[in-house]
Amino acid sequence: MSMQVGPSAEGDDAVMSAINTTPLVDVMLVLLIIFLITIPVVTTSIPVVLPKERVEVRETKPENIIISVDKDSKVFWYDSRVDSVDALVEKLKKVAALKPQPEVQVRGDMAARYEGVGKVLLACQRAGIVKVAFITEPPALN
Repeated sequence: MSMQVGPSAEGDDAVMSAINTTPLVDVMLVLLIIFLITIPVVTTSIPVVLPKERVEVRETKPENIIISVDKDSKVFWYDSRVDSVDALVEKLKKVAALKPQPEVQVRGDMAARYEGVGKVLLACQRAGIVKVAFITEPPALN
């Protein structure tokens, strides 16, 4: 290996066309090692207590609106069937104008597709309903 001491043959004004990538590679390798070490620690070492199912007693008031969705995703306003989402929005807009605004309680069949319940939630949002609750049954005691 030789080293050149003194002025170069090309002169001091020669353009250096090579980029020194060694520092970039060093930094990238250090970052790669840091990520490889920290990712498994972050994803598996956090103790988490998941929420348990709880039963909350809800007071059913006469002014509450009950919307049911059966297993075929048909929507019912109390006992009468609502044919379209637009008809449901119109009914809910009338309810949304009341002061105080009543709560809309959604009773969704366990076998119903999410699409039917989603339509009810979309209608509530479009009508400006503030309170929406889901009615469930308490778990069976063994």
